[in-house]
Amino acid sequence: MSDNFVHLHVHTDNSMLDGAARIGPLLDAAVAQGMPAIAMTDHGTLFGAFEFWKKANEKGIKPIIGIEAYLAPESRFDKRPIRWGAGGEDDTSGGGAYTHLTLLSETTEGMHNLFTLSSASYIEGFYSHPRMDLDILAQNAKGLIATSGCVGGEIQTRIRMGQYDEAKKVAATMRDIFGKENYFIEIMDHG
Repeated sequence: MSDNFVHLHVHTDNSMLDGAARIGPLLDAAVAQGMPAIAMTDHGTLFGAFEFWKKANEKGIKPIIGIEAYLAPESRFDKRPIRWGAGGEDDTSGGGAYTHLTLLSETTEGMHNLFTLSSASYIEGFYSHPRMDLDILAQNAKGLIATSGCVGGEIQTRIRMGQYDEAKKVAATMRDIFGKENYFIEIMDHG
């Protein structure tokens, strides 16, 4: 790895049933590979944020605190599956309960906004998983960088379903919420 490469989508063992990387060894590997920074983007939680921040600073590596958020298809208050098509395995991620969106704090205000979003997702939006929605994202977007998330993101799901115009609308909405300099489409090399 070069000294300018930074992983921005990383799950630790705080990602329930999804991440196996313990924070200490993860940071040791980042240091050994010469990375100047690394992000922690656990699924739906910031439970490991303080430990990650503290240990990264001790090792001289910049911690980037984030979350791979669960996004309600409509309102976070709506506790039912939402379908965008005729059904099937590609019709919304999470059984119609959520899609994914990766959020990274860029500033202290962004970190505070992440905590607000995470808390609200548990208190107000919990349905299968702790979920946010566009309304609360728009209210708390300052200081955050967002990416389209993994294959379970709304844009990717809409593309798999053949809903290209809807996918473009979602990308435009996210760009409007976070700003054109703070919203990115994740690309993964699958060979």
